[in-house]
Amino acid sequence: MIPSELFELTISSLAASNYVPIIVSVVLAVLFSKALGIRVKGQKAGSIPGRLGLPFLGETFSFLSATNSTKGCYEFVRLRRSWHGRWFKTRIFGKVHVFAPSTEAAKAIFTNEFVHFNKGYVKSMADAVGKKSLLCVAHDSHRRIRRLLSEPFSMNSLSKFVTKFDQMLSKRMRKFEEDGKSFVVLDFAMKISFDAICDMLMSITDESLLRQIEKDCTDVSNAMLSFPVMIPGTRYFKGIKARNRLMERFREMIASRRSGNEAQRGDFLDSMLERDELPNEEKLSDSEIMDNLLTLIIAGQTTTAAAMMWSIKFLDENREAQEKLREEQLLISRRKPESSLFTLEDTNSMSYGLKVVKETLRMSNVLMWYPRVALTDFTIEGYEIKKGWHVNADATCIHYDPALYKDPLQFNPSRFEEMQKPYSFIPFGSGPRTCLGMNMAKVTMLVFLHRLTSGYRWTVDDLDPSLEKKSHIPRLRSGCPITLKAI
Repeated sequence: MIPSELFELTISSLAASNYVPIIVSVVLAVLFSKALGIRVKGQKAGSIPGRLGLPFLGETFSFLSATNSTKGCYEFVRLRRSWHGRWFKTRIFGKVHVFAPSTEAAKAIFTNEFVHFNKGYVKSMADAVGKKSLLCVAHDSHRRIRRLLSEPFSMNSLSKFVTKFDQMLSKRMRKFEEDGKSFVVLDFAMKISFDAICDMLMSITDESLLRQIEKDCTDVSNAMLSFPVMIPGTRYFKGIKARNRLMERFREMIASRRSGNEAQRGDFLDSMLERDELPNEEKLSDSEIMDNLLTLIIAGQTTTAAAMMWSIKFLDENREAQEKLREEQLLISRRKPESSLFTLEDTNSMSYGLKVVKETLRMSNVLMWYPRVALTDFTIEGYEIKKGWHVNADATCIHYDPALYKDPLQFNPSRFEEMQKPYSFIPFGSGPRTCLGMNMAKVTMLVFLHRLTSGYRWTVDDLDPSLEKKSHIPRLRSGCPITLKAI
């Protein structure tokens, strides 16, 4: 569930963030190369249109400028697609990136995972989440780690998670309604998603400890798509320092549980430590446990919270869909004993609710594209991909393709009553790297939508459509503040 895009700063903001030495060095290098008569070549190789720009730099600053705007970093992609066509190539942070815009391209990329393509992330992301993270490990380790991480996402675990999450959600929403005050949906969703996943993974419920860990996780998340230079005050510097604190905290927690100082919690961490005496293939090392605890927390919080926020915006703008969803949820509530908690089985009655979730994910594109590195020369739809190039399966372009979705800018959950073309709906990716937390993200959103629409009406208090700057996933700058009113 972690996004595949990069972040942004303008040249002026880079200067303000102590990047002057880097910029000066780059400028001098370019001037020096020109003085020696070295010709800087732009677009070449292959038949994919686009502009590679200067060596290393390419169009990095243009990309950063887009991410630092309220239109978001995908504006960089939209603009180049208008110049070059649906397929185009560019150079960002020294790497050639090809944006692949079709279901055929997505199929070719996802079905050739580990054979012709492997996951590609910038150095800062690997440094932030750790080299043993499921996001960064090689093929053989990926298969083993993914299998061993599957326990939190089993049906039994999800069933417990749904009930706990509903209890937490109901209590907090009642308080907001009683206070009668506006609250920011994104902030609320980030906090409750974080608290729920920390409880599930490590049984952490202490408010003070949760907020300490959350602050460090936020710094790590902010560093994932930043310049990987340890300069005090920068996002990367703060993120790496925060990661070190988190690793030390996790290390102490593991040591305490192994020493027997803590009672069995029955959580994810316990399930990992119970494997201590098993062969290496059947257990995770401490570094693998810690890196993936961090990965699961960040992935489980940021993308799901953003999707919850977008669902409120889309439903507010489409009252017919909102009322149809509310009608379904009230029917579910009437069938249950008063004050009973929502269950995993109840989600099976949310046929329209699931369509709302799917349409929200299609339109919000919290994972805008999926980056892969070409392991060999490869051809897709007649376009030549060179070994070492980064190929991005462009989910945003696919999800907004009018040939696949009629009136793609219109929020219409009922479109999912029809079977979708393969690889036309890829909010969780596809193939062997399909998002491990896919089902958890869906049920989290379903519980949230059930409680919201069956118990409340709301008004959005800030309709500004601008996006948050420097965020590695699309999020409203306002965070979507709302005021609740009980039905």
